[in-house]
Amino acid sequence: MTSDDMIPAVGVRPMDEVFAAIDTANRRPRPWTGFEHGVLGAYRWAVGAQIAAPVTATAVPGTAGPCRAQLLAECQAAGVGLRQAVTRGADHVYVLGAHQALAWICGIHEDRP
Repeated sequence: MTSDDMIPAVGVRPMDEVFAAIDTANRRPRPWTGFEHGVLGAYRWAVGAQIAAPVTATAVPGTAGPCRAQLLAECQAAGVGLRQAVTRGADHVYVLGAHQALAWICGIHEDRP
């Protein structure tokens, strides 16, 4: 095992990088947009600081937060939610924020929201 294998991770991101993202998001001026609420909800859920998943509201048992498979499943659910919101003409900015944050955490893209 290398020292890299022992660094706590959230998805593919080091845990301290996700906590830094939470800190940066928390310092944004208020009132927050729906997008920012979605981003924060995803980050908080990913590190185990929020019980309910941001899109499906599924609870993760235990205190460690979701595993990578659960993170990916929630990201996929957010993608489906985006398509449904656009089709229905519903407000989709919260789901978009959650999707962007989860996609970053899962390593689907490198742009941190």
